[in-house]
Amino acid sequence: MSRADRTRQGVQSRFEAKNQAREAALGRARLAARRAANAIRAVHRGELAAADRLLVDARGLLDLAESLLAAHPDVYYAGFLQDAQKEYAEARATRALVAGQPLPEPEEVGVGDAPYLNGLAETIGELRRHLLDVLRAGNVARAGELFEAMEAIHSLLADVDYPDAITGGLRRSTDVARAVIERTRSDLTLTTIQRDLADALRRGGDSERG
Repeated sequence: MSRADRTRQGVQSRFEAKNQAREAALGRARLAARRAANAIRAVHRGELAAADRLLVDARGLLDLAESLLAAHPDVYYAGFLQDAQKEYAEARATRALVAGQPLPEPEEVGVGDAPYLNGLAETIGELRRHLLDVLRAGNVARAGELFEAMEAIHSLLADVDYPDAITGGLRRSTDVARAVIERTRSDLTLTTIQRDLADALRRGGDSERG
């Protein structure tokens, strides 16, 4: 076998191993992202036990994808795995905050800092959705707590001032989250004013009858 043939064979063998690892990891990452999205939907339905099962499945799929790419760092950081990690971080944060629990730390979630922070940015939108549901149910106090959680997350994100190449485009995600918060502030303020007005009218009616 000539040197050129040996070189060709070696390159093809390494590329084949890398491609197989990529395809296997890509499939697991996509499934993990899907499980995380389904977990968020379960949280909004109040099905926390179902959400927890889906999150366990997602974590297992991420672990497998990460192990498949351990020997291929160029593919590991190609982006698709970080997207799945972001979805998982979003689901973990949403599940915790909707249930009234503390925000999980990056080490608890088990993903990199950039996917974690971008996942938190997406969580703000999920909290808005839950907050509006809570408002419709008339629980203004709980809505206020959720709004405080949204603002706390945004404050954390806004303090991270590094290039997008390091943060995974966090600046844009933070700007979008800021707009979501402002819309939510308007909704919450309007509902509070309407509630106070209704309470004042009710008290006035009660005093007239008295």
